[in-house]
Amino acid sequence: AMSVTIHWFRKGLRLHDNPALMRAAEGAKMVYLLFVIDPHFVQPGRVGVLRYRFLLESLRDLDAALAAKYGARLLVARGNPLEVLPRLAKRWEATRLVFEADIEPYARTRDQAVRAKMEELAVDVLAVPGHTLWDPAHIIARNGGSAPLTYQSFLKIASKLPRPPVLHMPTAIPSRAAFDEENFSIPTLEEMGYPPPENAVLYPGGETEALRRLDVMMAREEWVRTFEKPKTSPNSLEPSTTVLSPYLKFGCLSARFFLRALHEAVSGPRPASKPPVSLEGQLLWREFFYTVASATPNFDRMAGNAICRQIPWDSNPGLLAAWKEARTGFPFIDAIMTQLRTEGWIHHLARHSVACFLTRGDLWQSWEAGAAIFDELLLDADWALNNANWMWLSCSSFFYQYFRVYSPIAFGKKTDPNGDYIRKYLPRLARMPAKYIYSPWEAPLDVQKKCGCVVGVDYPRPIVSHDTASKANMARMQAAYKAAGTAAVGDGE
Repeated sequence: AMSVTIHWFRKGLRLHDNPALMRAAEGAKMVYLLFVIDPHFVQPGRVGVLRYRFLLESLRDLDAALAAKYGARLLVARGNPLEVLPRLAKRWEATRLVFEADIEPYARTRDQAVRAKMEELAVDVLAVPGHTLWDPAHIIARNGGSAPLTYQSFLKIASKLPRPPVLHMPTAIPSRAAFDEENFSIPTLEEMGYPPPENAVLYPGGETEALRRLDVMMAREEWVRTFEKPKTSPNSLEPSTTVLSPYLKFGCLSARFFLRALHEAVSGPRPASKPPVSLEGQLLWREFFYTVASATPNFDRMAGNAICRQIPWDSNPGLLAAWKEARTGFPFIDAIMTQLRTEGWIHHLARHSVACFLTRGDLWQSWEAGAAIFDELLLDADWALNNANWMWLSCSSFFYQYFRVYSPIAFGKKTDPNGDYIRKYLPRLARMPAKYIYSPWEAPLDVQKKCGCVVGVDYPRPIVSHDTASKANMARMQAAYKAAGTAAVGDGE
């Protein structure tokens, strides 16, 4: 018998290469295309305005694509999925619910509860992997039942797997465009209780923009072929990398489709960069972290996390707030945190710099506190990747060379000696001579006055001495490692 199917969009906000959507369309006489606005996520302190705007743009783009291709529409319901889904399943006499599988703890708990409710209504539930290149469970099975804990051991397994297939769009989705019984419209930011953002849209949400952006990047063949992540600049005025991460996070872009595009772009006899530094290497980092995260209880905290070093971090709300609000007195750090708050994206090495600074480098605050702030402000905030990278940068997991610290003064100078990036994001320092722009407290007072930026008045004094703090923190790190009976070991790569 043909089924009446609800396809529940969560991530996977696209038509191309969408395994769950393909399954929903198979053997269905009617497909209801549903997105549920879950109050869990509608909290400005949890999901910042820029990411919520990106989500709503992605929903509008998906709705337009469904109308153009299938004469259908996206139905947006509001409320707890545990109440919304059973109510609509009864009303629509649904026989099947299909969604893309998700490894995040909140999603796992929610999906289990939804499955139980649906089974009471005799609705079949199908969770289809599709957010990553491979199903993390498959990689874990290939590794003998546990997650590979180094990138190299992950690559060994990945190199033996067939290249993941890329699906075409469903040829047809039996659905309809008119629904009178409920509003189902896509809300505005204001309706969701968000103030209108002051900043222009730099990275519009949605599949259309994801594919356009991918095309633009892939057309730069030489750049793609020779791409090496550590050689890209954290403080260029325009992004030095692809900024495809928000599109991967929401599933506006399929990771498998991206991988295929990369293989096409670098095919041919000329040598290309390789993982871990190549663009394919970046996708494989994502895959590696997803795999470890899926198999590690308490992955997002230190306590009870088997792969995380136990380190006695301080908890100082004043230092944390100064970091979040770009008031540390270190222009490189404050410029990065300003770009994060106003644009929702910062370069990977900029993330390294501010994460090291907050944790083991200077302020000795917990990586969990930093991860929560990134999770609020980043467009591409991704549970698995965010927590993994914070553990890495704080030398809590994956990487243990705590004596290698990013200097908040010297590091940025390598790629931007004139401080143009600082001038862009911290205009009050715009007239500071290049000699002092990374350490304005070193400028003579008459220079500060002439530039209209007196340290301690117009711009904060540094909240720590980097040399003193970083040395003290290395000793604390050494003590924490000793207490746990572990030494600093190799690179983790």
